Amino acid sequence: MTATSAETAPAELDTNTRELLRRKSIENRIAVLDQVEVSGSGHYGPAFSCMEILVSLYYGYLRLRPDEPAWQDRDRFVLSKGHACSALYPILADLDFFGREHLDDFCRLGSILGDHPDMKKVPGIDFSSGSLGHGLSIAVGMAEGARLRGIGNRVVALLGDGELGEGQVWEAAAHAGARRISRLLAFVDVNGVSVDGTTAEILATEPITERFESFGWRSERIDGHDHDALRAALARYDAERLRPDGRPTVIVADTVVGRGVPFIEGLSEWHVGYFAGIDRQRAEDGIRGMFDSADTLGKTERTAR
Repeated sequence: MTATSAETAPAELDTNTRELLRRKSIENRIAVLDQVEVSGSGHYGPAFSCMEILVSLYYGYLRLRPDEPAWQDRDRFVLSKGHACSALYPILADLDFFGREHLDDFCRLGSILGDHPDMKKVPGIDFSSGSLGHGLSIAVGMAEGARLRGIGNRVVALLGDGELGEGQVWEAAAHAGARRISRLLAFVDVNGVSVDGTTAEILATEPITERFESFGWRSERIDGHDHDALRAALARYDAERLRPDGRPTVIVADTVVGRGVPFIEGLSEWHVGYFAGIDRQRAEDGIRGMFDSADTLGKTERTAR
């Protein structure tokens, strides 16, 4: 499959596109299961919480050329929560950035696909992320560089809510707001947990939208597992970035960690793990049926923030 692109996102999804995005969300989750089976351990929780965000971006939105990964005018994507790369690798392989056979060597010695993405090894990766809190700063730099070179691309960063505790995130947010970098879009994957427990217990970061707004950003909050809501939010971002007085945009996406696998949804204990035997089949069964219900936020009800 080759990547498609759009100058601006359509305001509404047609039936075929909605079904494509749902199918890709399922297929790429199962690919994550396969990768972790190779490595013996992996980040199921944070990979599954951001899958719909990644699918909404990569299938028909971001302007990319898989046969020319370094194309100067491409949109840039920064996976600031780099530990969720097992969700991104199958998408890049599906879009022909590299062969699918590389997924079978995930995290093995000599593989190009590590537990965090390496931009020098993996075609389609724009930043080697891993240490949390740096991604938004990198995205700001990319956006400023594109402005200076006269390139009209978009720059998108995906952060986890846990990394909002890093001061560097807010330094970058302040700069972007003050400079009105309207081509910059930040997603915050608010799955409510990190490796050490809930984000509310470790360091409360709410109200996220109001915090970004205080730095001059346009913000909105949506269901991060709803493809219709995601693409509509992207359309509103496109409208904002094209305004003469546009601002950077943050889309705060409420998600469920481990979404698609009912027995791990919402549990910080499954930030990293491994499914074996019957649990592997139970996980796949849950994933295959995850869009059978209209409840896109999953079966686990999160504590109100």
